[in-house]
Amino acid sequence: MTTDEKQIEAQQEAKLFFSRFLLEWYHLQKRDLPWRRHRNPYYIWISEIMLQQTRVDTVIPYFNRFIEQFPTVEALADAPEEEVLKCWEGLGYYSRARNLQHAAKQVKELYGGQVPDDRDAVFGLKGVGPYTAGAILSIAFNRPEPAVDGNVMRVLSRYFLIEDDIAKGPTRVKMEKLAAELIPEGEAGSFNQALMELGALICTPKSPRCLPCPVMEHCAARLVGCEASLPVKTKAKPPRPEERLAALVEGRGEHAGRVLIRQRPASGLLARMWELPHWPAPPAEAGGARGALLPEAAALDRLRRSMSQAGIHARPEGHWMAAEHTFSHIVWTLQVYRCREEAALPLAAESRAVYGAAQAERGGRPLGGADGPLSAEAGAVLAALGAQPAEDAPLALFDSGDAAADAADSGAQRWINREDMKNYAFPNVFLKLLNSYFDEQGT
Repeated sequence: MTTDEKQIEAQQEAKLFFSRFLLEWYHLQKRDLPWRRHRNPYYIWISEIMLQQTRVDTVIPYFNRFIEQFPTVEALADAPEEEVLKCWEGLGYYSRARNLQHAAKQVKELYGGQVPDDRDAVFGLKGVGPYTAGAILSIAFNRPEPAVDGNVMRVLSRYFLIEDDIAKGPTRVKMEKLAAELIPEGEAGSFNQALMELGALICTPKSPRCLPCPVMEHCAARLVGCEASLPVKTKAKPPRPEERLAALVEGRGEHAGRVLIRQRPASGLLARMWELPHWPAPPAEAGGARGALLPEAAALDRLRRSMSQAGIHARPEGHWMAAEHTFSHIVWTLQVYRCREEAALPLAAESRAVYGAAQAERGGRPLGGADGPLSAEAGAVLAALGAQPAEDAPLALFDSGDAAADAADSGAQRWINREDMKNYAFPNVFLKLLNSYFDEQGT
């Protein structure tokens, strides 16, 4: 037998060993997870979408609530988007929920409400990529399709000593081909879950637990002592920091006991979700630390002008707290200021017309625009309200990254108390801020 033939035989032996002992370990050690108690493809689909970028312990209560509220594909397809987002609230990555509902409508319209078991059909669903499609087809229908995510690539990189960069497309293709070769006949669902389980519990990113690993005997990385350095992965570009000023506007009179919230644009970042009004902070001094407070006067002036242009009649009173929200590409550091609602100043007819036109042009031309300069009376009233003179650049109501959507959206506003929060879906950072505020108020 030649050297090459011996290597091929050893590789095949390692594959058979891996598949056999991994599957035996899984059947003995697998966790009791709610989506594993059924072969319902809809439940499996929901769980796999929720588990993207999210820990199992976090997902379990969300999964249980979600299938209780939307027990079938049709129930999800027919639900108002606001209800779906509210049920997803706090889980993050909200485009997953929107894509999931869009795909549910596809399944209802194209497949009679039954999740298809055809590979092309599953791949055609909104938000379903190669991993999710493989998971649905293998776990729900026992199709021999690979389901390769980060956990699986880590396990395969270590066991087979693959030093290719897993952030690159060709490496994923290579991993998918290898994973497909490892699937034992008739055991696709259990095997793919076993791979995921091993990566989640034993072959972890840091400090892998080699001793209880069922396949340690033939793990090539362990045998040469480099298991901790695999997989190879190019570091992603760090998210861009953004300092923002947020207004916690406390109501007075008929709004007493309530705070003001606004709705984000219909598309773009955190689409249609609710939040405290906030805007980019003015540039900080060079060398300032991230998250450091801006000079009080500059922050309050920017916040006052931003609220005025958004039609919010309130006066900033002082810094309340800081908070942070991390996206894949941005990190918001929010400096939150308590603000007091104030009655709108009465406007003369001319001033009201000019101010109304300016409000309709939020994010567009400077006040005054093509119709000529403001009268002295109009300019004085607008200055009292904190509006900008024509030579200043206008402050955008939103900056979601989609300028057309931002300009077209008026930013609906509501006054809410704690009880009202159940009717609106908030990103996690604003949910925490509102709960902290109402806790302080004892409501």
